[in-house]
Amino acid sequence: MLPDIYRETLARYWGFTSFRPLQEEIIESVISGKDVVGLLPTGGGKSVTYQVPPLAADGLCLVITPLIALMKDQVAKLKKMNIRAMAVHSGMAREEVEIALDNVLYGDYRLLYVSPERLSTTLFRTRLPRFNFTLVAVDEAHCISQWGYDFRPSYLHIADIREMISEEIPFLALTATATPRVVEDIISRLRMKNPSVLKTSFRRPNITYFVREVEDKSAYVLRSLKKEKGCGIIYVNSRKRSKEVAELLVANGIRADFYHAGLPQEMRDRKQTSWSTGETRIIVATNAFGMGIDKPDVRFVIHWDCPDSIEAYYQESGRAGRDGKPSFAVLLWSQDEKRKLADSVRIKFPPVEKIKDVYEAIGNFYQLPVGAGRNSVHDFDLWKFVTAFRFSVTETYNSLNFLQKEGYLEFTDEINNPSRVHFIVNRDDLYKFQVANEEYDRFIKLLLRTYSGMFSEFTPINEEALSARSGLPREVIYQFLLRLSSQGIIHFIPGKKSPMVIFTEERLDRSHLRISPELYLKVKENYIERVERITEYADNKTRCRPAFLTAYFGEETGRCGLCDTCQERNELELSKYEFDIIIDKIKKLVGENPMRPEELEARMDLPGEKSIKVIRWLLDHEKLVYDNQHRLTWKR
Repeated sequence: MLPDIYRETLARYWGFTSFRPLQEEIIESVISGKDVVGLLPTGGGKSVTYQVPPLAADGLCLVITPLIALMKDQVAKLKKMNIRAMAVHSGMAREEVEIALDNVLYGDYRLLYVSPERLSTTLFRTRLPRFNFTLVAVDEAHCISQWGYDFRPSYLHIADIREMISEEIPFLALTATATPRVVEDIISRLRMKNPSVLKTSFRRPNITYFVREVEDKSAYVLRSLKKEKGCGIIYVNSRKRSKEVAELLVANGIRADFYHAGLPQEMRDRKQTSWSTGETRIIVATNAFGMGIDKPDVRFVIHWDCPDSIEAYYQESGRAGRDGKPSFAVLLWSQDEKRKLADSVRIKFPPVEKIKDVYEAIGNFYQLPVGAGRNSVHDFDLWKFVTAFRFSVTETYNSLNFLQKEGYLEFTDEINNPSRVHFIVNRDDLYKFQVANEEYDRFIKLLLRTYSGMFSEFTPINEEALSARSGLPREVIYQFLLRLSSQGIIHFIPGKKSPMVIFTEERLDRSHLRISPELYLKVKENYIERVERITEYADNKTRCRPAFLTAYFGEETGRCGLCDTCQERNELELSKYEFDIIIDKIKKLVGENPMRPEELEARMDLPGEKSIKVIRWLLDHEKLVYDNQHRLTWKR
């Protein structure tokens, strides 16, 4: 039984009087000192399971996550709730990291978020044993498995910290999407001993799943949106298409907007807020639209383009119906879509020599000598890079992803890092400076009135907001900051927005760069298998769709009775039991020996009318096919 202090903490900070399913069981396990693997669906409240314990029991939780945007978003929300939290990631300067870690070490902090590549730096490891951690939470834990759909080599070093901190500290591994094989890998690679594996059902009973085979997607979507009410998400696989589809909807009187990672952060925030508040009804987005979406009343998610894995589809479609009310998940499918997925294998896996070309070019791009550059962080302009070396954008991007899987570097999507200010002098010396330099006095007072905490840590500032508040042009604000920095009063880090490349190892000579044929083949085979499974899901015309999805994650569930395949079965006026019995018998008979329809019907030993209905249904759905002798056989 969980002590009352944990529910009181939940009520105090989050306003809830009870935990969601599984949250309480996970917290009970970790506070008893057990390692835990927690599988909660998208929107299932994973973060509460590691945020509540350190608050209730005066501890410090180390949170490891690869999603820098999510990390920064969570820390900002926690600070608004007066919870002391800190983030350390690749977008920070060395001095920022040192001050951040010292503040956590000597301050009353409850959560320290760290990106996985930071764990292996000397700066972090020298301080690690001095932290009084009570819990280590590994978010997106499927990233540790080569069988997972988002493998990251930096996750393989997480277990090393067990040797630097107390063995008694429990590890909590969290993910929304993990097959049984991936769960086993998580347990092994995090060196968990007799962990509790706690999971909710993968079944989302309020979501009805459909696959629609359509050639004219535009016409189908317009008809559907005019018929169905409520707000929704349409997922597409390219930035260009997100804008085109949104413009199509707007032209037809539907309040829509588009979203992708290439937009400025302020614009993305504005678009997401407009959709969250209901001003925009439909958001057309790439898979970049996912982090921090907690809108409960999404009535439908439509996939205009098919994702390349069941995991991605389950996670994205699961953003519908978080309020528990009836919702829809629709995948638009066609033979052309099937060909694109099959072709994606070739695109995703550039030749090994091309991967080496990209690695060598990046070293030259940053003028890094062989043997140097370990843990160095570099802003990365993909367009400038491919233009300089005349590379294909797609091949370069996929080569970078493979170099990341090999552990040579980390490649992040665009990070929005605002400008940061830290006062180097103490308050007494600052006062003396203001008295002696009257021209800076008003500006320094503006900074101190607008932001707090600048003497103890780097504080994000907004030059536009300072400009609006003071009436000074933005450029004047910027010049004030630069001059104060040059005089040693503040440390000013200008804001920037760009992807980054982090060399996790020193630069190697091309001849020493090893792209493991075994890993290359394994990753490729895993990808092909995932593509085959999502293709099988979309092509499937006989099996209940939610049952297909849950089986993929190792959970057997019955028919939902509502998806498109179940609805077609329902028209046969047969119970699930009768239908399954007849199908199993047909499959066994024709699987052993192809036969003519009348012969099959005679050997069924069941009421003729029911057998004929199922045989016709299987023919319509191409599970039964005729061979060249006009005999029925089961299509494999």
